[in-house]
Amino acid sequence: MPQYKLTYFNLRGRAEISRYIFAYSGKKYEDHRIEAADWPKIKPTIPFGKLPVLEVDGVIIHQSLAMARYLAREAGLAGQTPVEQALADAIVDTIDDFMTLFPWGEKNQDVRKKAFDDILTNKAPELLKDLDTFLGDKKWLVGNSVTWADFYWDVCSTTLLSCKPDLADKYPRLLALRERVQALPAIAAWIQKRPKTVM
Repeated sequence: MPQYKLTYFNLRGRAEISRYIFAYSGKKYEDHRIEAADWPKIKPTIPFGKLPVLEVDGVIIHQSLAMARYLAREAGLAGQTPVEQALADAIVDTIDDFMTLFPWGEKNQDVRKKAFDDILTNKAPELLKDLDTFLGDKKWLVGNSVTWADFYWDVCSTTLLSCKPDLADKYPRLLALRERVQALPAIAAWIQKRPKTVM
């Protein structure tokens, strides 16, 4: 079995999707969390200078969604057919496009709050409406079984709801999907034991 090492800050952030997949698959890995104060000296040693990275038997994979897509394929969570895999990728990319709108690194709290409020008020409803339409009355976003797209919705919506708790109140099907993901025994166990972080 490969040796896995996941390196990121002590946050859910862009590494949490990979942690969900590890939890669900039961694969052992090193969850290496670094402190922000140590980042300047670690950064030059990281390919492309960004976190997270995933080491697989010493080979370093960068880009959070490339890492997660690899892990999803290994765990049978990428979709059952090539078309399902493409649809799962498309949903993940759609959610990620939205998440990258936020100025996560903005240090001016007034500027940050204004931007977050604007995105959550004016742009989020369109995304939620489209996701709800795509999900419809299905149990999972893609196909007949859970995929990493369902996990990514849960990971990202957890962060969004911490910013605006009533964000998805008009979309009970999307909230029910979150509940289904969080009820999966391995995911429930991970959520219970993971470090409590702001995002």
